[in-house]
Amino acid sequence: MAFTVPSPRLPLDGTVQWYETGLGWATAIGPPLQLLTGSRFDVLELPADAGLALLRRVPRTGPVALTGRRMQLLVAAGGAEELPGLLDWLEWGGIALDLTAIGAHGRIDAPAPPGPGGAQGAACWLRPPEPGREVEPDLPVFSGVGQRGGAPDLVRLVDVAATECHRARMVRRAAAFRGAPPGRQRNQPLAFS
Repeated sequence: MAFTVPSPRLPLDGTVQWYETGLGWATAIGPPLQLLTGSRFDVLELPADAGLALLRRVPRTGPVALTGRRMQLLVAAGGAEELPGLLDWLEWGGIALDLTAIGAHGRIDAPAPPGPGGAQGAACWLRPPEPGREVEPDLPVFSGVGQRGGAPDLVRLVDVAATECHRARMVRRAAAFRGAPPGRQRNQPLAFS
């Protein structure tokens, strides 16, 4: 007697429905479920240590996810295209910050919806989206005027993100410097922030 092994059942029906119907976000099915960027939102991605410092300085942002050691801040669609120019304008151009943007045709892992039914996965929401409030005016946009809807504009968010990425990098380098062999310490450049 031949046995047919059923396809793995994805426990994502409620999750897909929450994202697609509740929030109106496009998803890509697969392990793991992914959110498509570029149409409803873009993402600023930075190291988690820098992101946590940013969240202390900017108490109101759009939705924020954590995947491993990376934090993802959702910003209005089109924000990813603005990042290089904003970094140059804010005089952060040419400095290695580990701050990236994901825009059109990009993807991020979909965190489980908030609440008791959400399964634990690699990605989780630190500040979950709320149906009806997941896009402007609650996502940082390039407004050039300051705050909209209580969320910071993209310029302020990028400036704080760049500062915290730089600080976190300097802290990591200082820790590595203290643990480096003595001969290597003399050849390390000094950096001030």
